[in-house]
Amino acid sequence: MTTRPNPLSLLGVRLAAVLAVPAVSFLALVALDAGAPARAEAADPLARGEYLLRIMDCGGCHTPRDAQGAPREDAALGGGDIGFAMPGYGVVWPPNLTPDATGLGGWSDAEIAEALTTGRRPDGRALAPVMPWPSYAVLSEADLSALIAALRALPPVAHATPEPVEEGQPASAPYFTVAVPQ
Repeated sequence: MTTRPNPLSLLGVRLAAVLAVPAVSFLALVALDAGAPARAEAADPLARGEYLLRIMDCGGCHTPRDAQGAPREDAALGGGDIGFAMPGYGVVWPPNLTPDATGLGGWSDAEIAEALTTGRRPDGRALAPVMPWPSYAVLSEADLSALIAALRALPPVAHATPEPVEEGQPASAPYFTVAVPQ
């Protein structure tokens, strides 16, 4: 008498085989990637920092604009000339991030790292609420160092942005009003 295999057990074997192929393939790719040479950005901290500056869109706020509203590449990250008015906070202008004295030139690497990860300037003032420092607080040490290296490598731009203005006081430069969700 011939014994026939249970069709349900064959289904289980087939299903396991079908699922095992992609799982093993995925694990193999992960293992290969872990042993692969580092990407160019990771191998070159300055390139990594420049990449982070781009994807974090630092220039979106910290670069002045021309009369048509286009970013001025000659003053990249030299400080925004359009401020942000926030209810209960006042008006702030994005500061110069270049190594010029009007920017981060007088800040140490540790002070830049502290501002990016805690939202506090060296003088103790809080960064403006529009600065997404909580997102930067999770940067790895390597990425934070690369970002600081890229900021240090920028051409210095002599451009002092206006000092913050308390709510209700006249502003000395143009600004957007940030609406607070209700």
